[in-house]
Amino acid sequence: MGKTIKFQTSAMNLWYDRFQALKAIDITISERAVTAFIGPSGCGKSSFLRCLNRMNDFVPGARVEGEVFLDGRNIYDSDQDVITLRRRVGMVFQRPNPFPASIWDNVAYGPRLHGVRNRRELDEIVEKSLRGAAIWDEVKDKLRTPALALSGGQQQRLCIARAIAVEPEVLLMDEPTSALDPMATARIEELVRTLKERFTVAIVTHNMQQAARISDETAFFLDGEIIESGPTHLIFTSPRDGRTEDYITGRFG
Repeated sequence: MGKTIKFQTSAMNLWYDRFQALKAIDITISERAVTAFIGPSGCGKSSFLRCLNRMNDFVPGARVEGEVFLDGRNIYDSDQDVITLRRRVGMVFQRPNPFPASIWDNVAYGPRLHGVRNRRELDEIVEKSLRGAAIWDEVKDKLRTPALALSGGQQQRLCIARAIAVEPEVLLMDEPTSALDPMATARIEELVRTLKERFTVAIVTHNMQQAARISDETAFFLDGEIIESGPTHLIFTSPRDGRTEDYITGRFG
């Protein structure tokens, strides 16, 4: 059985005013798999990630050309409800960014925003989300304490719980472990491997070993273009392009 395509881009370009950040991007992202975006700093990885839930709409002068399909529908169509899109496509950022509120309030924020008012239902969502982010056992007795009192790794898992509380279909992760120590990084990597059972995961990482460990598919970005993409084991063992091989082996530059 072939893989189901969740996202597909066709001749997608991204401009920031006169600067072209992405050039003719054609890629498919498989459903319920982990896709890693690798490449040097400034090559367009994070810019591409933000195109998938239209976060670049907040950037003055940004414009997207071409098509980005989610389940076969172009998310840049004029009648696309962007609020609904961002509920379907959640995001976790590079640095943990919990709200200055309690652990419970952080996770309940999204469901409340979307109309959930029943306290018992919210309690159930909070517990399910914290369990899903592998942090429930650490915080279940202190849900009313400030989220900012948690360690960095715990804060990042809390942010993942907050993202999945609204039951998205896709989870975008922009270097989610770059600010964490090795132990916390290992916890997040373990979590990512379990998240793909429920979500489509797209992750930006500078860490080649991390991409090799946790992703099913990998795309190598360079100067705003995708040089090659495919199954992770093939990208890392038999790259078709010498630039990919140079980057993976550390000879790039």
